[in-house]
Amino acid sequence: MQYVSTRGQAPTLPFDDVLLAGLASDGGLYVPAFWPLFSKDDLRSMRGKPYAEVAFRVMQPFVGETVPPEVLRTIIQEVYAGFDHTCAAPLKQLRSGLWLMELFHGPTFAFKDYAMQVLARLFDHILEQRGERVTILGATSGDTGAAAVEAFRDKDRIDCFILFPKGRVSPMQQRQMTTVDAPNIHAIALEGNFDDCQDLLKAAFADEQFRMGVNLSAVNSINWARIMPQIAYYFWAGIQLGAPDVPVGFSVPTGNFGNVYAAYAARQMGLPIDRLVVGTNQNDILDRFFRSGTMEILGVEPTLSPSMDIQVSSNFERLLFDMVDRDPAALANLMTGFRRDGKFAVDADQLATVSHLFQSHKVDDDAITATIRDEMAQSGELLDPHTAVGVAAALRVLAVSAKDTCPNTNALVALACAHPAKFEKAVQRALGHSPELPPRLAEMMELPEKHNGLPNDLAKLENFIQDRVRGQGAAA
Repeated sequence: MQYVSTRGQAPTLPFDDVLLAGLASDGGLYVPAFWPLFSKDDLRSMRGKPYAEVAFRVMQPFVGETVPPEVLRTIIQEVYAGFDHTCAAPLKQLRSGLWLMELFHGPTFAFKDYAMQVLARLFDHILEQRGERVTILGATSGDTGAAAVEAFRDKDRIDCFILFPKGRVSPMQQRQMTTVDAPNIHAIALEGNFDDCQDLLKAAFADEQFRMGVNLSAVNSINWARIMPQIAYYFWAGIQLGAPDVPVGFSVPTGNFGNVYAAYAARQMGLPIDRLVVGTNQNDILDRFFRSGTMEILGVEPTLSPSMDIQVSSNFERLLFDMVDRDPAALANLMTGFRRDGKFAVDADQLATVSHLFQSHKVDDDAITATIRDEMAQSGELLDPHTAVGVAAALRVLAVSAKDTCPNTNALVALACAHPAKFEKAVQRALGHSPELPPRLAEMMELPEKHNGLPNDLAKLENFIQDRVRGQGAAA
């Protein structure tokens, strides 16, 4: 499998080089040159298989021979064997037509673990084979940073620097980044919001001298290897619910568009997905786009669902690439205008290429609170605020379907993206009491924090990283 940049000016690369590069050198995002396709018989052959086997079959075509199949299979099996649930991603039925897929059974209790744990093991393998080391720079609105810190802690060939917006992640998310005592981990509280963190990350990657000097790599979902493992749990859910003989839909709370893009990728690969519901919070740039065809940056408001407090959804560029018929010049022109003017618009025909599949709903803090409260009363399920966005959006879609003369009765799966204990404020507001902490999180609350504060300044960030990188060239 070869990968191309959405902006067309970076070299075509195999998987291992894409993994280590993260962001394309032209500022674009790497995508597969073509989609591997699974036939109906292929999907049926996965029925009854454990999660790790389904994940291996989905991921292997993207990796090719850059990682031997037996090595990839072992990595995947060992990663998911360490999760807290034997199914890794269990499904629960909330009511007729609505299911919940729990994606918080990894070490940091968030869906990011499903990709990040695999990513770390792939980095380990490839760096060992090459005798190289890298510097990882990530930006997080909460869960990505925690998952990266846990996955990459104590790795000999990797120094890991994670930017998070000061005061704009939940206290639990912050502690998951700042209580890890490992010499290669550096948590950085940046003055600004998540978009500022993401912009600073991209500026560091655009500085070729710095990038090459510290051998910079990325673990945000701008790295294709982060998207790849997430595709697997959509296949898993669809097959459990009857695919390929029955189509399925997904309701995905999203800010940076990576998780729902993975669902889109699964559909491109042959999984029969009939609808993708995009749930946003008050920072509703994606909802506004799917309703109007115009993407316009407005201010970022702090909300009860902080991981979605985003206005610049990096992964949307991958979908936009398909919307412009994979024309890199057209894509680059749109993105240049977006950075210059803070907005762009697609024409009606381009919007029509995705509007048959995507629906969107904005879910504000009041609706999040009501959904957490109502779901607890109706089904006994305690939702985190991000999951509540997905469930609320799904319920709105199902309510409309119920009024149709020929309602769509296929399953709609809402993604439970994080454990509710990570978001005490939202649960307290909805239910009047705090969620019970899992033992690992309770123990973490007693640990001292260690992090650094930096202004939103590229030179200061680069100096900070250069002063702390442990060495370049081959690891000892």
